Amino acid sequence: MQNHLTPRDWINYSLLCFLVLLLSLSMYQIDRQWLKLTEIQSVILEQAKDIRELRSTIASGTVSQSLASTQSSSDEIAPVFKRAFAATQLSDYAQGDWSVDAFSTNLKTITPFVSTDLYASNVQSYILESLITRNPDTLDWEGLIAKSWTISDDGLVISFQMRDDVTFSDGEPLTADDVVFTFDFIMTDAIQAPRDRAYLQKIKDVKVGGKYQVVFTFKEPYFEALSLAGSMAILPKHFYAAFLKEPQKFNESKGLLLGSGPYKLLDPKNWTPDKGNVELVRNERYWGDVQPSYSRILWKIIQNDSARLTTYRNSDIDNYTARPVEYDELKKDEQISAKSQNFEYMPSVVGYSYIAWNQERAGKKTRFSDKRVRQAMTYLTDVSRIIKDVYLNYAETAVSPFSNTSKQHDSSLSPYTYDLAKAKALLRTAGYEDRNGDGVLEDKSGNPFEFKLTYFQANEDTKRMVLLLKDLYARAGVRMIPFPQEWPVMLENIDKKDFDAITLGWTSGIETDLYQIFHSEQAISKGDNYTTYNNPSLDKLIEEARRTMDESKRMPLWQQAERIIHEDQPYTFLMRRKSLLFVDKRIHNLQMTKLGLNLGSLPLENYVPVAQQKYTQ
Repeated sequence: MQNHLTPRDWINYSLLCFLVLLLSLSMYQIDRQWLKLTEIQSVILEQAKDIRELRSTIASGTVSQSLASTQSSSDEIAPVFKRAFAATQLSDYAQGDWSVDAFSTNLKTITPFVSTDLYASNVQSYILESLITRNPDTLDWEGLIAKSWTISDDGLVISFQMRDDVTFSDGEPLTADDVVFTFDFIMTDAIQAPRDRAYLQKIKDVKVGGKYQVVFTFKEPYFEALSLAGSMAILPKHFYAAFLKEPQKFNESKGLLLGSGPYKLLDPKNWTPDKGNVELVRNERYWGDVQPSYSRILWKIIQNDSARLTTYRNSDIDNYTARPVEYDELKKDEQISAKSQNFEYMPSVVGYSYIAWNQERAGKKTRFSDKRVRQAMTYLTDVSRIIKDVYLNYAETAVSPFSNTSKQHDSSLSPYTYDLAKAKALLRTAGYEDRNGDGVLEDKSGNPFEFKLTYFQANEDTKRMVLLLKDLYARAGVRMIPFPQEWPVMLENIDKKDFDAITLGWTSGIETDLYQIFHSEQAISKGDNYTTYNNPSLDKLIEEARRTMDESKRMPLWQQAERIIHEDQPYTFLMRRKSLLFVDKRIHNLQMTKLGLNLGSLPLENYVPVAQQKYTQ
């Protein structure tokens, strides 16, 4: 039986709610104070360590010499810091404020090697550093932690001489031991790093040549040997070594991240996805010739496109990547144009999107293991229409993994064009016909040609493309079921090869090594050949190209490999998209380079003048 509430009951109920509200607010405030105390404690511990080191230096009588050395080195800016140093000389340059961006998905993990997506890689780039890095203007290699390097005449031995003033964010020095440890850590089978091991297996060993000298010896010549050795992110041995005894703890971790870069996690051991945002603080110990401008780097998790745009309108994030369908209108939007700088560009190293056809699932061959079926699906995928209707021509057709402007690309190859008749003919020869008159093709056993196309659920443009493809495929009697998934779930299913077909994108480089994605050796658990594609002729060409040092001889090999991939269609290659970017005018010193816009590029070149800063420490 239900009872009615009396006025007295309402008063008591209201008082109870008020007390609960006060308790909640108090707990929230305590949480905020606890976080602040944790931050203060971290800073105090670091300062105490610095004071102990300073006392030791004074006691040794070398303080004057140290100070003199610091003063003289400030006049000698390393080439890698020249662009960042030039920014500090601008009249309105200032340190302070925050860089605030947004991710369109929750991150599964930001632990090095365990993470596999671009979002985690972006976070790590502010914390982890390598021996060398690319000059954005010339694309040549420049020393970062390495001061210099030598390469043997046969190309098998590369010796790096390292800077002796580099420390990790906890104050421990970075030495050759850390570089050797990083290589050994990755090459430990129990550590979940199959993608990195796939590349590093070219290296015979990495040895200490001196406290600040490290020597890489390769098993055989490799065209990207310098890149492979020099761009390996260096882990602190003292932080990660314990996980060699507990590899599963490392493999299952979400936020074990400490390095020598300009920023750090406040707690390098305990970041988890349930924290939502990813926040980095300035590394006050940063060794670089130029100190980072921003006090903090923050990524908010905003999965909805409209919500990200609203957040940008409200100046709560610093930039917004526009969808093609909205870009032209946003350029005319008075509020957006008043607050923004806008950029429209196609970087030379832009990646490509694709549909991957899974050829083996649960140990059994799928219908997509038949080349004729894959070719038919590509003929049914009207890329020109996708570019026109969904991306409003802010994209170009991708023929292969190689950019159309790359030396690796065979210019005689043309993209597949939509051809319903060819697709039907190929499917017929592969044994697919409409045997019961229901409009759907069946194989010889009567099983319908039906599959799920997995895609990232938060991407509206991808959703539009998938719905268009559903109609196009149906014309040939192929039933495609759109299958949206959350990002962490997609990554997990890729690792398990648990999908029919999936649409995603790969980043690209100046010269693309096909081994990671298309060589049969990478059709391993959690390897990047997750379609189990296997062509022995392609494997041989990839192997030969990788050990061919002469570029004039290597490029024809890549072009032969490209022709095989173009024939086999393990992927249906879709497009390379332009970047359509709006950036808040408070962000200064934005420049276009050969690598694209320098927004967030390291060493940091962007800053916010004092008058436009809005975030405190």
